[in-house]
Amino acid sequence: MVIGFILSSGGEEGRATLTSDKHMASSSSSPAPLQTTMLLGSPSFPNAIAWSQDNLLAVATAHFVTILRPDMPHGPRGIIKISPIEPFLFGFVERKDLISGCLLPISLYRDDKPVVQSISWSPLGISLNSGCLLAVCTSEGHVKVYRPPFCDFCSEWIEVVNVSERLFEYLQCTEFQGTGTPLEFSKRNASDEIDSVAKPKKKSLKTVPENDMLPVISADQYATRSAVLSSIVVSWSPLLHDIHATVSLLAVGGKSGKISLWRFYAPDCYTIEGGKIPSAVKFVGFLEAHNSWVTTISWLSFSVNSSNPQILLVTGSSDGSVKVWLGDYHKLIKSTEVDQNVFILLKEVITVNVVPVSVLSVTVHVQCSSKMLLAIGKGSGSFEIWLCDISSKEFNKLGSYDAHDYIVTGLAWAFGGRCLYSCSQDNLVRSWILRDRCLDEVPVHMPHNNNSSSASDDVYDSCLGAAVSPGNLVVATVHCFDVEKLNRMYEGRVLRAAIEYHWIGGLHVDICLNRPVPFYTEELSGLAEKDLTNWGSNIIWSLNQYQCLDRPLVLLDIILALLDFKVSMPRYVEHLLIKWISLSFPGFHTDLPNEKTLLQVSSSLSGVPSRMLHLLNIICRRVMLAQLDADEITRISSEVQNTKGECCSMDEQVTKWIAILGSSERELRERLVGFSFCASQTSKSRPGATPFQTGHWYPVGLAQMEQWIALNNDHVRGELKSIASEVTNEKRCSAVESCSYCSASVPFESPEFGLCQGKTSGSGSNDKRHKLSRCAVSMQVCPSIPLWFCVCCHRVAFRLAPDPLFRMSSSQFDSDFVTKSLSRAVSSKPLCPYCGILLQRRQPDFLVSPLPFYSSYNNIKHNKQWNIYIANYVIIGIK
Repeated sequence: MVIGFILSSGGEEGRATLTSDKHMASSSSSPAPLQTTMLLGSPSFPNAIAWSQDNLLAVATAHFVTILRPDMPHGPRGIIKISPIEPFLFGFVERKDLISGCLLPISLYRDDKPVVQSISWSPLGISLNSGCLLAVCTSEGHVKVYRPPFCDFCSEWIEVVNVSERLFEYLQCTEFQGTGTPLEFSKRNASDEIDSVAKPKKKSLKTVPENDMLPVISADQYATRSAVLSSIVVSWSPLLHDIHATVSLLAVGGKSGKISLWRFYAPDCYTIEGGKIPSAVKFVGFLEAHNSWVTTISWLSFSVNSSNPQILLVTGSSDGSVKVWLGDYHKLIKSTEVDQNVFILLKEVITVNVVPVSVLSVTVHVQCSSKMLLAIGKGSGSFEIWLCDISSKEFNKLGSYDAHDYIVTGLAWAFGGRCLYSCSQDNLVRSWILRDRCLDEVPVHMPHNNNSSSASDDVYDSCLGAAVSPGNLVVATVHCFDVEKLNRMYEGRVLRAAIEYHWIGGLHVDICLNRPVPFYTEELSGLAEKDLTNWGSNIIWSLNQYQCLDRPLVLLDIILALLDFKVSMPRYVEHLLIKWISLSFPGFHTDLPNEKTLLQVSSSLSGVPSRMLHLLNIICRRVMLAQLDADEITRISSEVQNTKGECCSMDEQVTKWIAILGSSERELRERLVGFSFCASQTSKSRPGATPFQTGHWYPVGLAQMEQWIALNNDHVRGELKSIASEVTNEKRCSAVESCSYCSASVPFESPEFGLCQGKTSGSGSNDKRHKLSRCAVSMQVCPSIPLWFCVCCHRVAFRLAPDPLFRMSSSQFDSDFVTKSLSRAVSSKPLCPYCGILLQRRQPDFLVSPLPFYSSYNNIKHNKQWNIYIANYVIIGIK
């Protein structure tokens, strides 16, 4: 069932009325509120919401997981259904032992409708399409891993690995060593005096073929082994790299107090085509973390010293203890045997006590990269803050806060540890600013409209999780409805929970830019100058975080905020972006007027890192030129280049930003072409080099690249011409290309597309010419196969760009840099060479797919009119 809009102009007396957008009116100090997302199932456990690195939200909603895009609250959704699973059969106990204390909870378990207990997103790059995997733990204690249906054309996500089944197989092979006395298999058959606690309901033991081989074990043995197989919480580590592999670890905490660790390898070659390709998964070992249930797990990676990276694991338990573990980075990546000693205990931060730990949140301190900020939420409603110096192993408690009346269900750091959000089963969401080693509470920005059709806060019963957006400008919280307060005729029938989004970019969080500058705040519709200054500083800080090359370019919240400001304050947005350019781009000065800064951009890009050019291109296309589609931008850009910067048919402001975009993309294309020619020379000189060896990138399309240089001879730098001229003819591919529809020749006229010559008919005229897309990487005509697609610039590719292209700090082609890059076995990630975002397979509109930014400028532009419309009419859309 998919919910469209569910609104009503009135309700029963004493009952709340819901609208599709709880906050109708834009606040005076922030962008327009994001629409509330309605859910058909209610969460049951803490940390019920998670935000992925590719901009998807997953919510644990009762007996299924809902997956959606935050910018499309009423759009398509993915789903993971949770069904009861046959319990594992690992032994029998005597009938008299069924009432023993350790077996009584298992014997009395009657839940035939398991719900989702824990969810966790993997980092980007682990799925076959380089997306994220989702680990799901159910209330039955089973863990499975799912991938997006990128080639299956369905809404239900695809199971990749049954982790619980793998664990059971391992324990069977080792005869449950480490979980009690090793198994001694019984030779006798099952009888009336021997029962299996884990037997399926309404099934006789005699119907189970394995019964003859099942052992007779004691009640304690059964309880211990059941606890090992009963999982509670899952958590993915960040990506771990070395020269041989890229992996991510899945930690699964259980009722035994142990954590099982699973190594997931990044694919050697990414694909968007169908076919069952098994995921490379290996069991690393157990970590005996606690003596009671493991209730929460968090990972943190430190890269203070690139030659000696560190990985931390923080665990919390139902016995109230919290421990910090330091992992052996290289063992975690490449150990071939099961190893129980890959972690050492750094500190037991909180010892055993009567208050269980419910949630954890960790982050690297923004002002010191060797320090960790740790927030610990408890069942009592309080939370603690710790500052941990990993280099000196010094742990300091900053404070304890009685923030809530009930269990803390979510903690989320933002702005590098400057801001913390907490939520609880008491339905309170509280915001805290860290100043001078102490938390100060600030109001949560929740704009309301005075219209009576807006929903009241009383309609919610509890809050069960919080997640911060990739750009740190939005926090999402999931709330359960008090069904008794809903309209029984409409909302009360189907709605159980909702996701609320809160803008946090206007907070004053003491962000210090390297070169502080004032922001343009004149004639801005009554907006407070202080709030706009905060927004400007926070947006620039967020953009600068993407200078880290390992951080995926997901700019949803940044783009959405800028677009909303642009509708009413275009001068403010342009001024802000120009200040970001002058602050962040090498060789630029903040004291130049805006016009001179923009003129400098087009002529000074050779010394700008590729990552900054990617950011600039996304900002140009999705903010400053958001009213134009990709084809219009290509057409106007061609006109601007042919007329040397002048285009009479377009506004001067638009022409200016199109010229900047054209210069930036041309710079990136030259880097790609130059690297390809250098790689061709280097690979020829390497003895024993095998073309298309797994893990190594080799250039293709050199003939097309040479023709592109010839077509743009007046604009291409002399260094690139010199490099291309040194490549020998024997390394060049054939320049002759044919149409995949009519087999006619396709001359090279543009790097974006090609027009075939068409077949000559009997009358001597040519038939219809076919327009064919060219690969964004190799410039070759694309074959008729599923292609990688960029949702930003709408280019397609069937070859992937080399990983070093995205790490270039300038356009200088150093032969040592190229040689070193080609000698490493690094899989090329499916990234757009012009936007830097993840390429994907195009999906139909009725399926959810990741999008790193807001998709519709027109929705922003007409947001106020739409909000007024839906506030006055009843719209019911249940499909």
